[in-house]
Amino acid sequence: MVDLPLPPADDPAGTAAWVQEHLGDLIRDRAAPSPAFRGGQRAADAALDAFDVAGYARRRSEVWPPERRGASRLSPYIRHGLIDLPRAWDAVAGGPSRDVGRFRDELLWQEYARHLYARLGARFGRALRAEPPASRGGGAAEPWDRGMACMDLTVGELERDGWLVNQTRMWLASQWSVRHGRDWREGERRFFAHLLDGSRAANLLGWQWTVGTATGRPYGFSRWQVRKRAPGLCATCALAERCPIEGWPPDAHPRRIAAPAALRSDPDPGATAGPSRPSSNWAKARGPIGPPAQPEAVWLTAESLGDADPALAAHPGLPAVFVFDAPMLARMRLSGTRLVFLAETLADLASRRPVRLTRGDPREDLAGVRLAVTHAPVPGFRRRAAALAPVLVHPWPWLRIPHGGPAGSYSAWIRAARRGEG
Repeated sequence: MVDLPLPPADDPAGTAAWVQEHLGDLIRDRAAPSPAFRGGQRAADAALDAFDVAGYARRRSEVWPPERRGASRLSPYIRHGLIDLPRAWDAVAGGPSRDVGRFRDELLWQEYARHLYARLGARFGRALRAEPPASRGGGAAEPWDRGMACMDLTVGELERDGWLVNQTRMWLASQWSVRHGRDWREGERRFFAHLLDGSRAANLLGWQWTVGTATGRPYGFSRWQVRKRAPGLCATCALAERCPIEGWPPDAHPRRIAAPAALRSDPDPGATAGPSRPSSNWAKARGPIGPPAQPEAVWLTAESLGDADPALAAHPGLPAVFVFDAPMLARMRLSGTRLVFLAETLADLASRRPVRLTRGDPREDLAGVRLAVTHAPVPGFRRRAAALAPVLVHPWPWLRIPHGGPAGSYSAWIRAARRGEG
């Protein structure tokens, strides 16, 4: 275990230097702040206050020029729990009905992704319904050819800003796998390394849907989408007269495979959802040995760093502790920009309550500490919580409580959610 000093507050360059000094051996590049986003609760609140849902349905998929875009840009804050889905849902109440409906539908897609990941765990990282065909070419060539204006724009935003509109996420995923036949899991990991809103749940669902492993119908990317969503961009391209995506990609026919049984039903929706009230399953397993222990610290996870995190809100007098999980980060090799955003978020929190930061393995750094924590719907949380046995686990703020019914498609999942299947 290594105790870390707090990052400087309100100092993007200083925070980048902090990440480089203390975590630089764990990242894939040099630490740099995103020019498009600041981390922290104050930045999240400002972004939500500034968001106007009017026009969202019409403009959310626009790409270029940037002033045409209508995407909310809230996803980095939603991913880290600085804005939870119920709060985002309520924030647009009273807006134009079409725009509110479309925005809330996107929030439900986020919830669907979380339900799938919590239910399937590591199985979500493999093809669900179909295997893509073998590579049709491309060889060692970089799928995202920066000589193409559309690729240069989008890859640049991915690596510099750590964020993309949803439309260009589909462009890049289709270009990677559908056109070049490259392993979609490799592309998903590259996305995950850079995206400030990168979560395994949303990222995996997006890639599986785009490359056809979830549906059997891959999304084809061509110049038509660029002209529609980024008018004028092709005119800036050196390859405008010999565009490599002029036509639609060849028809792909993914090979159907047996879908996991858990897509049809969840044998334990309670485990998927986590506790419905503050509790400690681990304490129950040990048996009644006296009054419940009182927590001495709040364990923060990357899923839930906002002021409204249930564990933080329930224990305002306790210090919070966050562990930069060195073994996990060494495997992931995230971008420095992602860790700068995370460090900014923790520095902002530390301006309002005591925060302790360490670098190591949470199962070792927090061993023996009486912890309160908010349940996180990711497999890694279950493993770490089982090892640490928190004395109090608070419920995750679901938008829809996980049910035991079918989840093989969004439509099947939402129908079951509306029926209240369990």
